[in-house]
Amino acid sequence: MKKLIAMLMIFCMLLGVGALAEEAARSDTLVIYFSATGTTKGVAETLASVTGADLYEIVPAEPYTEEDLNYNDRSTRATWEQDNPETRPEIAGENVDLTGYTTVYIGYPIWWGEEPRIMCTFVESHDFTDMTMIPFCTSGGSGIGRSGRDLAELAGTGTWLDGARLNSGASEDELTDWVNGLKQ
Repeated sequence: MKKLIAMLMIFCMLLGVGALAEEAARSDTLVIYFSATGTTKGVAETLASVTGADLYEIVPAEPYTEEDLNYNDRSTRATWEQDNPETRPEIAGENVDLTGYTTVYIGYPIWWGEEPRIMCTFVESHDFTDMTMIPFCTSGGSGIGRSGRDLAELAGTGTWLDGARLNSGASEDELTDWVNGLKQ
C-alpha cells in the first residue's frame, strides 16, 4: 500500500511539473484569426512564427463552402450575412482562454469592405481588458477600412491599435517590419 501511495504521489508531482512547463511555455502574445479560404491562415501562421505568439483559429460552426463565398452571386450566405449587420454566425469548438495574453493580433479577410460577421461574434464574446489588440486583414483589393475600429467598438474593451491590410504572401521580413513599426 505504501508503494502504491508513493507511486501516486510521484505521478501527481510529474503531472504538476508538466502543467507548470506548459504554462511557462505559453507566450503572452496571441494571434487569433478567421480564414475561410486559407489566405488569412497563412499570414497568421507566419505572424505567429515571427512574434513567437500562440495561435488560435476561429472556426465557424457551419463551415463556409465555395458556393457560400461566391462574390458574384448576391444570394450567397456570405453576402446575406454582410448585408445583415446584426447577424452573428456561431463559432465551433472550445472558446479560447485569453488569460495571460497582453498582445493579441486579430486577423480576418475583408468581405464587401468589412470584417466578416463571425468576427463580431468573437469580439462580443470576449473581454480584452489590459490587452493591446492589433487587427490585420487580407483582401484581394480592399484595405482594412473601418473594420478594426468597428471591432474595437463592438468589443468595448482593450486598447485597439490601427490595423493593416497584409498581403497573402507577406514574408517574415515584411511582417517583422510591420510589427516593429507598430506604435503601442
